[in-house]
Amino acid sequence: MTPTSTYRLQLQPDFPFATAAKAVPYVAALGVSHLHLSPVLEAVPGSTHGYDVVDHSRVRAELGGEEGLRRLADRAREYGLGIVLDIVPNHMATAPGYNRALWEVLREGPASPYARWFDINWEAGDGKLLLPVLPGPVGGELAELRVADGMLHHGEQRFPLAAGTQELPLPALLDAQHYRPAWWRLGRTELNYRRFFTISELIGLRVEDPEVFTATHAKILELVRDGVVDGLRIDHPDGLADPEGYLRRLNEATGGACWTVVEKILTGDEPLPASWPVAGTTGYDALHRIDGLFTDPVGADELAHRFRDFTGPAGDRGGYWEATVRRAMYKVVIDELGAETAALARIAERICAADVALRDHAPWALRTAIRELLVRVPVYRPYAVAGGPCRESDEAAVSEEAARQAKAAFAVPEEAAAVDVVRELALGRLGGGRDRTAFCARFAQTSSALRAKAVEDTAFYRHVPLLSANEVGGDPGRPAVSPERFHDYCARLARDWPATGTVLTTHDTKRSADVRARISVLSECPDRWDALLRQLAGVAAPDAQLAWQTWQTVFGFTPSEAPPDGARIEPALLKSVREAGLHTSWTEPDPVYEQAVRDFVAAGPAGRPREAVARLGRELAPHIRANTLGAALVHLTMPGVPDIYQRTEREYLALVDPDNRERFRTGPPDEKTVLTVAALRLRAERPHAFAESATYTPLMATGPAADHCTAFSRSGEVISAVTRLSLRLAASGGWSGTVLELPAGRWTDALSPDREFPGGPISLTELLSASPVALLARRRD
Repeated sequence: MTPTSTYRLQLQPDFPFATAAKAVPYVAALGVSHLHLSPVLEAVPGSTHGYDVVDHSRVRAELGGEEGLRRLADRAREYGLGIVLDIVPNHMATAPGYNRALWEVLREGPASPYARWFDINWEAGDGKLLLPVLPGPVGGELAELRVADGMLHHGEQRFPLAAGTQELPLPALLDAQHYRPAWWRLGRTELNYRRFFTISELIGLRVEDPEVFTATHAKILELVRDGVVDGLRIDHPDGLADPEGYLRRLNEATGGACWTVVEKILTGDEPLPASWPVAGTTGYDALHRIDGLFTDPVGADELAHRFRDFTGPAGDRGGYWEATVRRAMYKVVIDELGAETAALARIAERICAADVALRDHAPWALRTAIRELLVRVPVYRPYAVAGGPCRESDEAAVSEEAARQAKAAFAVPEEAAAVDVVRELALGRLGGGRDRTAFCARFAQTSSALRAKAVEDTAFYRHVPLLSANEVGGDPGRPAVSPERFHDYCARLARDWPATGTVLTTHDTKRSADVRARISVLSECPDRWDALLRQLAGVAAPDAQLAWQTWQTVFGFTPSEAPPDGARIEPALLKSVREAGLHTSWTEPDPVYEQAVRDFVAAGPAGRPREAVARLGRELAPHIRANTLGAALVHLTMPGVPDIYQRTEREYLALVDPDNRERFRTGPPDEKTVLTVAALRLRAERPHAFAESATYTPLMATGPAADHCTAFSRSGEVISAVTRLSLRLAASGGWSGTVLELPAGRWTDALSPDREFPGGPISLTELLSASPVALLARRRD
């Protein structure tokens, strides 16, 4: 059954199944149809997210085990709720003490029946799996390595020993293993297993192998067959060798009985592959369109200009978005994905060595061509399958124009021909056998890791004119979305992906929807933002970019009635400067700079200057309200299945994880709660208005302020109307003379049931007199 709406709960040891069951009556009362649970399979002990799976055959004991999950599902069914489950097919935790499959691989090497589970290149490691787990070079850690209980120990870590090696002297014992414990820094360049992005603690799974798929999905499929689980969210499909092949196998295994959405990040107007047997995405594409609707394009451009002036022209601190992305791409592909590009180069060299016509392409030229093409893939990845037909989207992802630009990195034109070889390999049109398949898949997998790390985790923290635009799936270089573009997008959803997921806040968003809604108001008043920065100039920041970013964060994070929480702001800012990598980083931290960040937070955001920020927030409160309620209503009534992240049914101000992964708890309802409940109940009471066959019809206002109203009808039964850019609207004289044509019939305001309107033209001054949004339902009598 397709959900009408879902409610995401972040399970963790201090919020297990039993506690989640107590929340069921509250969640059901909101009007959703399904609980959406974070991963439930056995994970590393203490994990607060569950994406570090160690055993696919068991439901996590720390959450209450399978019995606890089934009791939660029974409790949910009592209240009419189904269960949607988040599953992780791409990777497992590199924690051999808990991951039995990996433990066996370390103990037995390539001969282990579990060796086929993992993407390991044994040849690259001279027959050993590199484990970058030591805090320093192995020579300095020998004294910390010891053998006890038939295992190798280092601190709390433990590793298996190959048969017959336990009595060997330590150096000989290490040489006799099928793995090599190594300094963690070697992971960047020497790693010989595929990982999740650049996280060596998560090892890639080969679910393209039917036996691996069966072994890692048996428990999930059992839960589906038993009716415990009704829907699946697929985490990071772009990491898989063949996403479409995996999704087809999953769809066949579930009998097509599951509502399935994929965490696919679409770039710009990139479409979801139409051949994928899924309901759609998890909704980051919708998030970008909704946020953009409430962003002023003129003011956003002005903020970008002022950001460059404020931070100066040096490097990324004053750059343009496209240039910032390109620099970040080069940084990540060279510094952080060295092991991945080296693996691709080895495959390319083997293919060329086996073909006399390709034999003279130098290894360095192939490595350069791989790097230069990867940084020019404009989307997360191509989906070409070696030997299969190349689709138009694949040709666009690894285009002839990208190849032409990549050749500019070569001084000699004849050497630049390596680019054409690599392009053909990436598209699966060159080579043969396993190497051709391997290169095609690994190029795509590396491409997705590169874009995620370079854009989401680097450029988004360097280019910060308007922080609300720096969200997964967003476009900080073009943050605003016009009503016309928004309506076109919704029409495509209604036609092609009517049951897709939509979101505003997730466990991965860098700022919650309400924080972004507050910050977006600044795009309507860049002069006031500029004045605030001048007022705060006396608080010395380590650098201008951090000052700009910090005060925008504080503005978005400061509720009108309370000061900001410095204890929550400091970790988020430290994470941002480490991700940006301009002055400090996760791998090369600068303690002096990071202490300067802490001192700045104590003196500014957590000190008296915060009052100036709070004062501006109070002055802009009506417009913050319009953005917050407008985004929520659009999300809840546009085409697709809305997912409500825990606690976001009311005002929810949260920063990047782990700040946004606090355990669920209820709170007093507010105006946003009233809107959420009204919209969700309409979805439940009038499912035909939001079903897969439902229509989406834009309603166009007329008059001088027409652009400030976005309205649409769902199947002629429900109308949503929201105010956009309300500060600009107020400055231009309000709604005077602007009307909205309501379809025939009589309409009740679901937010104020005592208000009714006839069909025909209605003044927006009247329609939006009580609230910046209106939710109308056609009377049935």
